[in-house]
Amino acid sequence: MSVVYLVVGLALLAAGAELLVRGASRLALLLGVSPLVVGLTVVAYGTSAPEVVVSAHAALAGNADIAVGNAIGSNILNILLILGVCAAIRPLSISLQLVHWDVPMMIAASVVLLAMAWDGILGKVDGLLLLSGFFGYSWFVVWRSGRDGKAAPALGEGAGRAPGRGAGYAALQLLFIVLGLAVLVVGARLLVDGASEIARSLGVSDLLIGLTIVALGTSMPEVAVSVAATIRGARDIAVGNVVGSTIFNITGALGIGAALAPSGIVVPESVLHFDMPMMIFVTAACLPIFASRLSIRRWEGFLLVGYYVAYNLFLVLKVHRHGMLGAYEDAMRLVILPVTALLLFIVLARAIRRGDFTLG
Repeated sequence: MSVVYLVVGLALLAAGAELLVRGASRLALLLGVSPLVVGLTVVAYGTSAPEVVVSAHAALAGNADIAVGNAIGSNILNILLILGVCAAIRPLSISLQLVHWDVPMMIAASVVLLAMAWDGILGKVDGLLLLSGFFGYSWFVVWRSGRDGKAAPALGEGAGRAPGRGAGYAALQLLFIVLGLAVLVVGARLLVDGASEIARSLGVSDLLIGLTIVALGTSMPEVAVSVAATIRGARDIAVGNVVGSTIFNITGALGIGAALAPSGIVVPESVLHFDMPMMIFVTAACLPIFASRLSIRRWEGFLLVGYYVAYNLFLVLKVHRHGMLGAYEDAMRLVILPVTALLLFIVLARAIRRGDFTLG
């Protein structure tokens, strides 16, 4: 049955993603709302529903490893795997407002989370503060959209070519969004159940399951939606979905989990010292990558996917206490990550010098 759950879950994810992208893009065009705003809010929050459900349920059940591992692992996956795969399929254009506002907020949320968790626990107060950040960010995105008053074309349709339909057409697109979200949640749940059962039968720890299997399962809606949006030409939705979901996983999923958990969420020491810093590193890497020519090129996409493979290899070596773990960890911490950080800094400096990105 576990294999059946996996297959059915994947099929439902593909169907739900198609419905959601189609409905959200057409509704954005009809209402004059930028697809980027839809991706950052409606689509991102909808596809992150599985993370909220899993983290909240795990926190209430006292399984902190699943709750934390799910959120942190999902964010690392969002940036490295989803953006990487989408850029490998088709180079992604990046909106300047993402570079100026949303990516810095994503980085700030990651740093604040590490600071809150440094004492080893995310308590109720931490959860409420994270939730206030979620509502504040959502308000800011909507307010900024209203101030800018700009709508962008969706699904490759020409600017200004509104469908010319009435309330019935809008209601139909809204129905597509709701049905798409429902199908995505069901598909993700089946996928998580099947994968987790297989992993536990192999003796894998809850933390590793949370960081990998559950994170991948609950992120499958984001994977499906962003890939579908990329193929259909709705790149603002593809990138906005990733950035918005990453912010929501921190402020929403962990915020709700910490606020509901009777004794808060205990954060494992290994997560504090490796996985959270890794999350901060990959979110910070988005700034120079996005700012460089305001695009993610195909080779950068393959590079991001390669880093995701390297991260998961580290987790596998760690859980098996492999003899290569020490050398691999030293290579990542002392060579690969510092060199990558230096290269990204050079990329950002060149982008500023060329005028591709300005701080003003």
